[in-house]
Amino acid sequence: MPYGPAMVFGMGAAMILGFLLALFIAALFLWMAAKLIGIQNASIGKAMIAILGGGILAAIVGALVGAVLGPLGPIAAFITSIWVIKAVFDTDWIRAFLAWLLSGIIAILVMGILAFLGIFTIGALAAL
Repeated sequence: MPYGPAMVFGMGAAMILGFLLALFIAALFLWMAAKLIGIQNASIGKAMIAILGGGILAAIVGALVGAVLGPLGPIAAFITSIWVIKAVFDTDWIRAFLAWLLSGIIAILVMGILAFLGIFTIGALAAL
């Protein structure tokens, strides 16, 4: 078993690959939801930008608003996430919210089916 820098670099590479895989899977669910909702110019690339940009911006806005206004932080983060989806896909608020909601439902269904088939445990749903 390697020790020292080789182990640290290996763990870092695995973490980066895991992050990119999770980003792609989340973007795939958002892209499918956007297509089902009827957003015309939906693509995997735009979905990846919406997932990554929405997550980063929502975390920043949620932290800043939460530091000043307390419990309104998560609400501001949610609105920011929907706004990023709206801006990236160039759609209205309702379609952006429905795409966000449907992507979560699709993710839960896919993970539930995989858990039923025994591919992974139901505890993986906690990653949502």
